[in-house]
Amino acid sequence: MTTRKERKALIVQEVKDDKLEGKKRKEQIAALPADHRQPEKKKDREARKIAKAERKAQIRAMGKPEKKAAKKHDKIYRKVKARPRRAVVWGLVLCLVVFVVATAAPIVKDISGLFALTVNPDSPEAAAALENAKAVAREISDEGIVLLKNEDGALPLASDGETPKINVFGLSSCNIRYGGGGSGGADQSRSVNLYQGLENAGIEYNESLHEFYLNHEDNKSDDGGTGLMQVVRSMMGGGTVAEPAPDYLDEEMLSEAKTYSDNALIVISSQGVEASDFTVEELRISENQQALIEKVASNFDNVVIVVNAGNAMELGFLDDYPSVKAALWIGTPGPYGCDSLGAILTGEVTPSGRLVDTYAYDAASHPASVNFGDYTYTNIKKMHFINYNEDIYVGYRYFETRYADDEAGYGQAVQFPFGYGLSYTDFEWKVTGHSFEAEQIRVDVEVANTGDAPGKDVVEVYFSAPYTPGGIEKSSVELAGFAKTGLLEPGKSETMTVEFPVRDMASWDTAGGAYVLEAGSYAIHISKNVHEPVSSLNYEVAEELVYGTDEATGTALENRFGYADGGLIKLSRDDWENTYPDNSGLSYEAPEEVVAAFAEASAPAKVEGNEPVTGADNGIMLADLKGLGYDDPKWDEFLDQFTIDEMEDLFDYGAYHTVSVDRLGVPGTVLLDGPAGINSFFSSLTAASYPTEAVISSTWNAGLAERMGEAVGDEANAYGVTGWYAPAMNIHRTPQGGRNFEYFSEDPLLSGKMAAAITSGAQSRDILVFMKHFAVNDQETNARSGLSTWVSEQALREIYLRPFEITAKEGEVTGAMSSFIYLGPKWCGGNEELLQDVLRDEWGFRGVVSTDAVLGSFMDANLAVRYGNDLMLDPVPSRNKSYIEKMYREDPVGIADGLRARTHNICYAIVNYTDLL
Repeated sequence: MTTRKERKALIVQEVKDDKLEGKKRKEQIAALPADHRQPEKKKDREARKIAKAERKAQIRAMGKPEKKAAKKHDKIYRKVKARPRRAVVWGLVLCLVVFVVATAAPIVKDISGLFALTVNPDSPEAAAALENAKAVAREISDEGIVLLKNEDGALPLASDGETPKINVFGLSSCNIRYGGGGSGGADQSRSVNLYQGLENAGIEYNESLHEFYLNHEDNKSDDGGTGLMQVVRSMMGGGTVAEPAPDYLDEEMLSEAKTYSDNALIVISSQGVEASDFTVEELRISENQQALIEKVASNFDNVVIVVNAGNAMELGFLDDYPSVKAALWIGTPGPYGCDSLGAILTGEVTPSGRLVDTYAYDAASHPASVNFGDYTYTNIKKMHFINYNEDIYVGYRYFETRYADDEAGYGQAVQFPFGYGLSYTDFEWKVTGHSFEAEQIRVDVEVANTGDAPGKDVVEVYFSAPYTPGGIEKSSVELAGFAKTGLLEPGKSETMTVEFPVRDMASWDTAGGAYVLEAGSYAIHISKNVHEPVSSLNYEVAEELVYGTDEATGTALENRFGYADGGLIKLSRDDWENTYPDNSGLSYEAPEEVVAAFAEASAPAKVEGNEPVTGADNGIMLADLKGLGYDDPKWDEFLDQFTIDEMEDLFDYGAYHTVSVDRLGVPGTVLLDGPAGINSFFSSLTAASYPTEAVISSTWNAGLAERMGEAVGDEANAYGVTGWYAPAMNIHRTPQGGRNFEYFSEDPLLSGKMAAAITSGAQSRDILVFMKHFAVNDQETNARSGLSTWVSEQALREIYLRPFEITAKEGEVTGAMSSFIYLGPKWCGGNEELLQDVLRDEWGFRGVVSTDAVLGSFMDANLAVRYGNDLMLDPVPSRNKSYIEKMYREDPVGIADGLRARTHNICYAIVNYTDLL
């Protein structure tokens, strides 16, 4: 019997012999006449393809031990053969590194610290935080999985006192997507895979099938890696497992599987990662996936589909096969999602998740999809654009309004409505009381479990506002509030109370620059989902109410973003056909006034007057200001002590940390990603991991979201992390958004409520929380190279800013991250109306604002320092340091005033919102 070393030596020799033969063959072809070479090469390719197929057939015909040995042989052969290619790649990488070090030493010095960011997970506090995080993450995946279909009681799996058995099909079953990639990724080193989850639930699976997929040549194991590496792999087309054609499922394999069990499970996956979006085609199952489903469905009586995707895929195929009895959406469920899946399959856990998006039969039928993607100006250098012609009609706001009086049309368009989800048990609802006051609405609903299994239910409350043709645009229905029960045993009940301000039913009136609650009858729907009301009540508004000031601060409201309107033709329920987005005549040339607006916005006027005092010796340390109001006069005395250079360093060196100013008692901070758990974009980090936000919001459990925030805060404290770049709350404007997994929902209220809960929980542990990305960062295409969004003030106020407003007011968030995006001609990170007028003045925010990663000159530090952005998240801060010094020489008053304001915000946040002092 040969040893492993001897076997490897034999295979190495085999590779050498084959390469020698290949070299000889190349020489033979090279010696042929030119017109004969290509046919010979084609003939060789065909021969290799035939040989590969024959080898597969040989292996299938082998007994189990021979089959295993042959597969191991082929795997080692491929690895040995690829060595020279890998050596070349790493050689090129090494050359590149040497070049960079030799020619760009300052840049290397800037970013080297980012790759060295680590935390210590070995303390008792860290161990306790990790253990608590594990329990919270598991609870989220338990409650976030959505039961989409369950015919004939297919689930939970029947056992009849015996261990349930199942056949698992598809290469994706070996490559579960636990989370997304990029800054929204997280440490998945402790993830439980699908087969472990089945075992842990006491489910037996067909091991020969599992072994086949595990050793399949197309199988790729993705170790996750850093957020940076995930993005790089995505850009290079790596990391995605494509389902092979199911030709391998021959009669022998199928017969063996059918003998094993009548139950079959198929995993359908898609992958999302920062920096790339989905095409509509990528949201549909592939031909090979379709063929796999057809083959399995025609051979098994009880087929379960598991949808492992953070985006709303097209799932019409679920309706096509009678034997596809059940379907579960698990999203990107975090490290313990497969444990949750196993427990749901057996009935140990009753599914209670609800969808956070509308699942249309055709993903392209969202009107926003018409204007999603790549549009570049021909006459503004390096600037792209996107038009939000759909206006307020995003997600269910479109489908529910468009088909309000056309149930047949709705049924053809929408497969699963927003808020939809099934259970293993039955619930009955009874409205036991309500209170309709001038400023507040309250509805009490008794929820009784009338079925046979314990379970949780979600009460969703919507409103329908009166609409006047030609007046303010309004969705026919909007989410107003929600509540989730505790675990109800059969026969038990719980009364849920849902409250919301009357003001929330008002609409933004662009003509008047205020929120308006029009007179008329407002229907309050107590619903299972957006399309299935159980009961409705009427709330009467006798006369129109105009809300001209902010309810939290009293600041006067007005239109602040008219420059971003773009004169778009906006979708209107008055005339769907003629206002539906249409790019057939779209011009890629910006009008002269738009070109001028960009030029004006990028060149702020020099500020006249006197520079603020710097370098004073007032003997005040930052700790002396703890608890003082933002406008307390002592702040001026403290700020007078900073030098220009110190303020520049605080502002410029803001990537994943802030610098200390020891002589004034200003401590440095550590700031890390991300929404699914503390995560370093540049270095591997051992930390807790959670389901992504799409799954968190699918729990519809704000209390659970708050507990997640607390768990992250505990871990941050244990690791010495001061600030958390999360939660992320951009809108699922279309199903194509590459970071939809990282955001909560298509609905702004659900997004805001879940984000506010997470924020409150994390901040209770004295860490800074940076809500992001403020604002309209709703697609990845062109986002990092200059993307101008044209959108109405109404859509901004009601859809895209609303989650941030809720988080600022209810969560009292202490930080924000501005986005890459431009609102019209103004970059969000240097936008005074956004960062000062709305965020700080209207909403009362008193925290610190950071940019997103600085990836180009379009993220202009000169604008940021003047208009409300406190930290530059720049991996190469020496560039901006030099730039700001130059700007200071040209405009000393304007830059010094800006730096002083930035320093004030940074220091105020550190002393009041952290436990560093």
